[in-house]
Amino acid sequence: MTNEIMIHSNNDLQSKIYTIRGMQVMLDFDLAEIYGYTTKRFNEQVKNNIEKFDDDFRFQLTKEEYHAILRSKIFTLENQDVILRSKKSTLEQGKYSKYLPYAFTEQGIYMLMTVLKGDLATKQSKILIRLFKGMKDFIVDSGNLIGQNEVAKLAIQTSQNTKDIATIKETMVTKADLTDFMKLFDRETKNDEILILDGKPFKADFAYQKIYGTAEHSIIVIDDYLGLKTLHHLASAKSGVQITIISDNKGKNPLKLIEYNDFLTEYPDVKINFIASLGRIHDRYIAIDFETENERLYFCGASSKDAGHRITTILEIQGITDYKSTLESLLSNRELKLKL
Repeated sequence: MTNEIMIHSNNDLQSKIYTIRGMQVMLDFDLAEIYGYTTKRFNEQVKNNIEKFDDDFRFQLTKEEYHAILRSKIFTLENQDVILRSKKSTLEQGKYSKYLPYAFTEQGIYMLMTVLKGDLATKQSKILIRLFKGMKDFIVDSGNLIGQNEVAKLAIQTSQNTKDIATIKETMVTKADLTDFMKLFDRETKNDEILILDGKPFKADFAYQKIYGTAEHSIIVIDDYLGLKTLHHLASAKSGVQITIISDNKGKNPLKLIEYNDFLTEYPDVKINFIASLGRIHDRYIAIDFETENERLYFCGASSKDAGHRITTILEIQGITDYKSTLESLLSNRELKLKL
């Protein structure tokens, strides 16, 4: 492993991102260069932790996929004013290699942070985080250039990436050699992304995922304003948990049936029962495991669809008994029909 930082610009880094099988990926020899490893040593590090790299995190290219990358990349380089021969050489190395390269998806690249050690690895990990975040921000800002279905699917994938990063972060903070990096990650969190949960600050998306992830039997969300984020957070629920949303689905951009159907395509095991609130609610609440010995009720200062846009607070209510009759009454309301 070397101590030289190989990548100096986002343009250089973006040139190493390819779209394969409908996903943005980076190849093992490019990642090895970025992190200062030989390709052989880099793949050894991954193989030593192979249980962390599922097939949707890392997969081996077919011969056709790799040759297609070689053809397109070398054509681009040879049509520039100056031929970047070192890059061309790096790409061509796989032509005569005994093994086809491995591709790492965005989640796989984040998982590398738990495997690769040292100051260089930390610096390069931060560069990759900022690059992928910037690319997603550009897609969201340019949403009017693509169809509604594509926007919904991109939003769902972004949410899943956030969930994956949250899981990785929980593991990383237990490792002493990455503590400083995670503290820096927290310091760079913007104020408008923070949510206060029972007096403690959380990134807004993580706070809802934390609450929903504790449910063993049921989740009831009471909120008249729904959006894609409402669904994204609920994807954190454990398998088999019954989910109910009580809402009149108000607002300028209410949740649409097409968005819910796209959500079900991505998360077929998550089923949601929609009930109309019939104009009976004003505040927002989350009930966890209602009518069990572990039931809990949270008061939410704002709709979850606004998480990350407004500073708000969630508090657990002590004494859920006073709310039980109201919850039971709301659960008996008619079904809410989402609009097309």
